[in-house]
Amino acid sequence: MTVDDDFYNRADAVIHLANKQCEIIGKGKVSASLMYATARFGAWLTACGFSSSAEMKAAKNEAMEYLVTQYRAMLEENISEYIENFESYMKRGLQ
Repeated sequence: MTVDDDFYNRADAVIHLANKQCEIIGKGKVSASLMYATARFGAWLTACGFSSSAEMKAAKNEAMEYLVTQYRAMLEENISEYIENFESYMKRGLQ
């Protein structure tokens, strides 16, 4: 994964929107919507790299493996960070 100068700013903007939505509806529903949006955007981005449905279908498993591997690595990193900083993060209510 390549991280540019605005990588975390974009992520923080999405998290800020999610936090606002959590004020209106439960965290679980917001989380489900975010996961769906991530999947939908990933599917769209994947489709952008192909010139036909058949070409995309042939590469489906490889594309899915890449996306799932990237998500898993990011999730692992963030869960580990929360474990290491649990008391200070949860006291401040960080997302």
